[in-house]
Amino acid sequence: MTIETLLGGLPLVAILRGLTPDEAPAIADALFDVGFRCLEVPLNSPEPFDSIRRIVDRMGDRALVGAGTVLTVADVGRVADAGGKIVISPNTDVDVIAATKDAGLQSLPAFFTPSEAFRAIAAGADALKLFPAELAGPQGLKAMRAVLPKSFPVFPVGGIDPNTMGPYLQAGAAGFGIGSSLYAPGRSVEDVRARGAALVQGFEAARAG
Repeated sequence: MTIETLLGGLPLVAILRGLTPDEAPAIADALFDVGFRCLEVPLNSPEPFDSIRRIVDRMGDRALVGAGTVLTVADVGRVADAGGKIVISPNTDVDVIAATKDAGLQSLPAFFTPSEAFRAIAAGADALKLFPAELAGPQGLKAMRAVLPKSFPVFPVGGIDPNTMGPYLQAGAAGFGIGSSLYAPGRSVEDVRARGAALVQGFEAARAG
């Protein structure tokens, strides 16, 4: 699966910060059941590469699974070794983007300014993550969309919930990364499933409205 495929379905990225390997398969199953097809395990989680490997073993090619908070070229290699297919970063690092593409993985780096966005696109990014989105807001995204390549996908991340999705979509968002409103350490599988279902419903309503 690729980001392009994701955009044709449900373009929501589940950010599973703090996920442990033991709970990873059950959480992945719950999110897949309600429609999520992209699962991110940030590297500041416990044993993240083990979690990625377990989710990949569970999902196979049915989902786009990978790592977030990827800050170094070395970690790109570890993501690939774990079977991950997407590398997501909180910054614009052209070396990480280049290494991601060299490894045959999908690249989703973060930006906050037009200069960072254009640098990431030139380095080969497949999509962009607007982070922290709550500081830029829909108005900031709309202003930057006026100069970015029209069809290039942007995923706001930070402060996203069903109430904020509509304005971002109107401003040109292609999808969203969702973290603490979906998953947090200690939440039960049932809670995460319910939150995931509500977020999917909220997104579909915002997209239709």
